[in-house]
Amino acid sequence: MNRIVVISLLLLISFAWGIFFLSPQNKTLNSLKEEIRQKQFELQSQEEYLVNLTATAENLKNYQIQLSKIDSALPDTAELPALFDFLQKSASQSGLVLKGLEATPGTQEKKEGGLRETRLNLFLIGSYTSFKSFLSILEYSSRLIEVESLAFSSSEAGLINAKIRIRVNSY
Repeated sequence: MNRIVVISLLLLISFAWGIFFLSPQNKTLNSLKEEIRQKQFELQSQEEYLVNLTATAENLKNYQIQLSKIDSALPDTAELPALFDFLQKSASQSGLVLKGLEATPGTQEKKEGGLRETRLNLFLIGSYTSFKSFLSILEYSSRLIEVESLAFSSSEAGLINAKIRIRVNSY
């Protein structure tokens, strides 16, 4: 009977000893399993996000024409030489003479949302109908051009001297 008691005691001690040493390992194993579940959840949500982004990118391909119109209306930079060329051609097309073009102080102010405002002063001479035609060209241009102020004065031969302050936006 002593042998059975000793064997039982040894089994009980070895069982307690195993629990004592294996319990921390079990806790570590459980925490690692929880971490793995959390990482798998993060990975799954990132994969879903990537799938949504890919679908959105594919969907945007259907709207390339509209996006190119927006890009031309709000270009990445002010593109002042191209803008100056457009204004010169528009003035001559409408029958006006562009006497001068100057950038106002603080020409490129950064506004909220990343927009940059560029202000320009145009000095024009021509007839009233030519002036109306020029304003119509500005209004219907693909570039967003806003007329901030107009100043008129008459000169000899029925021509109008005009000073126009415009504002254009870019990113």
